[in-house]
Formats: sequence, structure tokens, C-alpha cells
Amino acid sequence: MKEEVRTDLAPLPLGPYSQAVKAGPFLFLSGQLGIDPTTGKLLEDFRGQVRQALKNVESILVSCGYQKQDVVRVVVYLRDLSLFGEFNEVYTEFFKEVDVKPARTTVGVEQLPLNALVEIEVTAIKL
Repeated sequence: MKEEVRTDLAPLPLGPYSQAVKAGPFLFLSGQLGIDPTTGKLLEDFRGQVRQALKNVESILVSCGYQKQDVVRVVVYLRDLSLFGEFNEVYTEFFKEVDVKPARTTVGVEQLPLNALVEIEVTAIKL
């Protein structure tokens, strides 16, 4: 069985897709941009977008009873791979208290929705 996840604590989808889908113990989050859910606006600076995208991820996780410890995989899309080190600094801070760090893939892309600089996709499991 699968169910759609929706919370006002994270930005609503920009298209015909779910914020996340829960399937058994798994939670699959759609890619999150650095959009502030209170204003609906994309933050301008790179670090701000990364922090906000991760906050959006956490808001969706928490709304479903999951936490950062439950994240098993992260996929990151960066428009500029020269920002990889800067991304890692913010990412490391976000996952600092997690014992087993998630598996991760980082991909350089030419374009993202709303001309965003980063998009973060997460898979979590509740064991």
C-alpha cells in the first residue's frame, strides 16, 4: 500500500506530483528546492537554498514520523559543481548527529526548476 504525503510545512509541489510517497516502511521524497514555504519564494544565495531545501526535507520527514536518522539515500542535483565543497559544509552540519550517514549521489545539471541552484531528493526507511 502506498499513500501520498502532504504538509504545509514544506513547499507544495510545482507540478503534478506528491511531496512524498509512503510505501510500507519507505518514504520517498520528491526533490526539494530552497523555497521558503511561508513566502513561496526561492532563496537567492546558494547556502541559503541548501539550508532551506534541507529544512524542507526535514519538515516532510517529521510530518510522517520519520527523522534524519531514517534517511538511507540522498540524491543531490547541483547547477554548479564548483560549489560541491560549499554544499558539503552545509550538508555535514545537517547530518552531524546521524550515526550512519546516508548513501549519496551528487549530479551536476544544467538547469533546475525556478532556476534553482540545488535540488535534494531523499529516501528514508522506518525500521
